[in-house]
Amino acid sequence: MSKQRTRRALGVGVLALAPVVAPVLTAGAAQAHGYTQSPPSRQALCASGKAGDCGPVQYEPQSVEGPGDFPQAGPPDGKVCSAGNVPFGQLDDPRGGTWPATPVTGGQPVQVRWTNTAAHPTSDYRYFITKDGWDPTKPITRAQLEPAPFATHQYGGRTPGTTEDHTITLPGKKGRHVIVGAWNIADTSNAFYSCSDVDFR
Repeated sequence: MSKQRTRRALGVGVLALAPVVAPVLTAGAAQAHGYTQSPPSRQALCASGKAGDCGPVQYEPQSVEGPGDFPQAGPPDGKVCSAGNVPFGQLDDPRGGTWPATPVTGGQPVQVRWTNTAAHPTSDYRYFITKDGWDPTKPITRAQLEPAPFATHQYGGRTPGTTEDHTITLPGKKGRHVIVGAWNIADTSNAFYSCSDVDFR
């Protein structure tokens, strides 16, 4: 085969691959990913090895993504902590109420830190908490949570940084509870979810 024919054949081969390669390169770049490091979310505890073997989520704690606009929409009841992702289902397992819990004080401010491995224009961050008398041995459902967020941080389409800190004032509660953080993305209909177990002292 002549050099000219060889170059032509190679060019055709590269062009044939281009439609396959391009989506792979661009798909990840357009996605946002993030989770709460403080108070540590269940996926953060899994990633750090402090919650035992949690399955795939321990390798990608930032990927707990599902439908946004919780609680009007969002993941189905019982699948809130995994955002409805089957591979991350261990996050929904209440473990009999034995997830490691962070000590907190009711009525006091606490800093929530998100680690964002890829940023995206943001609608808001919403924080929900379990009701008094909830059952920590059952998965999180809307009936287990207070109906409205106790804190909301509006972003109006602004893109957060690689770490994002929010100071929120905790409601006056006692005992074990779960804080559900929902990061609503502005230019998709999705959100990222983090469930943090806390112990009010």
